[in-house]
Amino acid sequence: MDLPLLWFLIIAVLWTGYFVLEGFDFGVGMLLKPFARDEKERRVLLGTIGPVWDGNEVWLITAVGATFAAFPNWYATMFSGFYGPILAILLSLIVRVCAIEWRGKIDDPRWRSRADWGHTAGAWVPGLLWGFVFANFAQGMEIRIVDGSHQLTGGLMSLFTPFTLLGALATASLFLTHGAVFLALKTGGDVRLRAGRLAARMSVLSLLVAGGWSLWAQLVFSTNVFSWIPLGVALLSLGGVLAASRARREGWAFTFNAVAIAATVTVVFSIMFPDAMPSSLDPSWSLSIRDAASSAATLTVMSFVALLLVPVVLLYQGWTYWVFRKRLITDHIGADEGLHPTRIRDHEHSSPVAG
Repeated sequence: MDLPLLWFLIIAVLWTGYFVLEGFDFGVGMLLKPFARDEKERRVLLGTIGPVWDGNEVWLITAVGATFAAFPNWYATMFSGFYGPILAILLSLIVRVCAIEWRGKIDDPRWRSRADWGHTAGAWVPGLLWGFVFANFAQGMEIRIVDGSHQLTGGLMSLFTPFTLLGALATASLFLTHGAVFLALKTGGDVRLRAGRLAARMSVLSLLVAGGWSLWAQLVFSTNVFSWIPLGVALLSLGGVLAASRARREGWAFTFNAVAIAATVTVVFSIMFPDAMPSSLDPSWSLSIRDAASSAATLTVMSFVALLLVPVVLLYQGWTYWVFRKRLITDHIGADEGLHPTRIRDHEHSSPVAG
């Protein structure tokens, strides 16, 4: 078995799962402040992703961990070139976690508003930067071989091109559409109607931006004929989102958008193949999958572990979505919870830990 190829495909699947599942989390967060009109609507939006958002982030941890173990040279080369963007993504994810977890701890409108703005910003930053990062994978980076090792020689500004900036807008538009469709699928009443109308408008934008970016990537940067297949799937799926959202078929619209995101990620990995990190300076300096891979023994052990554990994770996550499948409406939202601001110090003094 070609273990480096197998693990390249597994990592592509892990990143695809992350963007498909975390994509609607980001989309809902990006819409939290601009879309919701009052406190009950904001709590409905948070309730739609509340049971699943942290499980969706596990896909990111798994994708990064698998890259580190299976392709250490890929991991080292990639992260050495993206210190700034990756740091910004990590900080925004931390802010987002704190905003979600701490929002209801204090019963104060200003506290909740700051948390919601932190959540919204914490969704927009990775929503843009992940597209920027993967666009750089597709176009290639300034990699050269120095003293027998692959090194990134371009600075931060070498990452900024019209193609990578459009890639940032492509993922942002896909995630916004994903979030709007998810809200239409998971809510009722006025929130559902407005989310459906927003999804219909956003699907036009994502078709133009994400579809145009994918076509640009294929025409300019791909040397593989088979990458036309995921490109065609992406374009057809984006058209399906547009038709289904206008027909108010939320389930079909969500499915089409998930397929569009998956196909777009597949386009990137198809363009990269057979390299893990293409060089924009000289194709002979590209970091190939085989050069980046760990030893056969390491990949063999990882394969057995993945075979045993991945089905368990998929079953558990699928069960979670099934349990929390019901729609939410504002009538389901109860009274505000959390400590009153004037009682925070009293609570600290009465706490066994504080005393």
